[in-house]
Order: sequence, then structure tokens, then C-alpha cells
Amino acid sequence: MKSYSRKLQDRPLTRLLQKGVNSLSNAELLAIIFGKDVNWKGRKITALELAQKILRKYDLKELARASIGELEKFFGIGKVRAAQIQAIFELARRVNSYVEDVKPVIEKPEDVFKIVGSEMRDLEQEVLKVLLLDSRNRLIKVEDVFKGSFNENVFSPREIFKLAFDYNAASIILVHNHPSGNTEPSNEDIFSTRDLIKAGNLIGVRITDHIIIGCNDFVSMREKFKTLFE
Repeated sequence: MKSYSRKLQDRPLTRLLQKGVNSLSNAELLAIIFGKDVNWKGRKITALELAQKILRKYDLKELARASIGELEKFFGIGKVRAAQIQAIFELARRVNSYVEDVKPVIEKPEDVFKIVGSEMRDLEQEVLKVLLLDSRNRLIKVEDVFKGSFNENVFSPREIFKLAFDYNAASIILVHNHPSGNTEPSNEDIFSTRDLIKAGNLIGVRITDHIIIGCNDFVSMREKFKTLFE
């Protein structure tokens, strides 16, 4: 009876309820999401054992970026648990990028990274976002413009500036990610940014910066190429 009681106390859900969520390991947290144990080749594997096996193969960053197809190949996971894993990390990204009703003021590149960095650094495809600001540099809205390489041939500058007019934005900040993790601006990044700045100046929409996000870092093109924004 003591042995059974001890096993109950060691279960992740019980530990969470008794000691709080901060007391659990990554594997225990993942096991709670999985819930049920699984059978594999006639052997019962607990949700915790499955979680431990997964985390021996993937670290958290790799797990966050893994596709459903890749995950379900791992024994015992299947489509449902693979979808649960993706849902967990997507919720985490949305929480980290959530903007409160009180409009944050964007004063420096770090402010931009705090808002969209956690969401964009794990993306496997390049995404361009536009941060729309009012005359006091308060954030009005964050909008996705396109997915693909940051190249003027694959997106319409008109769409960017239409957003600025629709939301009566005084200025905008461009943000896109490099899935490779390298934050160094490419020639295409520089030329496209230059052309957008010129177009914005003609119609009265100021582009104040272009942030490039890598895995765990970012580069402000305004800080790197000051004359480009003058």
C-alpha cells in the first residue's frame, strides 16, 4: 500500500497539485499534457517515460520547431500527441507576443524584439511583419505582410503602405526573420529596405527601422546603416 501511495505521489499531475507547477521538470510537464499511458510492442509505457524519451531526442527548441509529420514518427506519439505538442508551443509563442490593451511605446529595437521575437525566432519560413505606430511611437497594431524571401519582387509595397493609411499610422517598423539564425542583412534586405524608405517618404509614411530576427538575437538595420534611414 505504501508503494502504491508513493507512486501516486510521484505522478506529475499529483506533484503539480501538491507542490506547484514550478516544481516539475520539462518531461513531467509534457507528460501531463499527454495524459494517458501508451502501449508499444506489448509493453506499457507511461506518459512520463514517453516524454523523457522525446526530450532525449529533442531539446525544447528543436521540439518547438518539429512538424507533426516528424513527431508522429517517434513511437508512441501519433497524430494527436504530435498536435498537442505543436499546440503547446504555439500558445507559448502567442502569450509571449500578446499585446495588452495599453499601447506599448516603441523606443528602441529591444522593444520590438520583446513583442515579436519569441514568435518569430522559431519560424522555418521568412515572415515579414509591420509594426504600425502612432505619432507618439505607441504601437497600434502588428500585421503579417507576407511569407517568403524578403525581396521586393515577391510582395507589394502598396500593401504595406495601405495598412499605414488604414490604421492612420504615423510611422512603421519592418520586422522579418532569418530561419538560418544569421541576422546579417543580405543585399536583398538592404536594397528592398532602401526602396521602401524612398516610397514611404514620397507618400508621407516614415519607416523608422527594419529589424532582422535570428534564433536568439536580432539586428537593427537603422543602427547598422544609419544613412539609409536619413
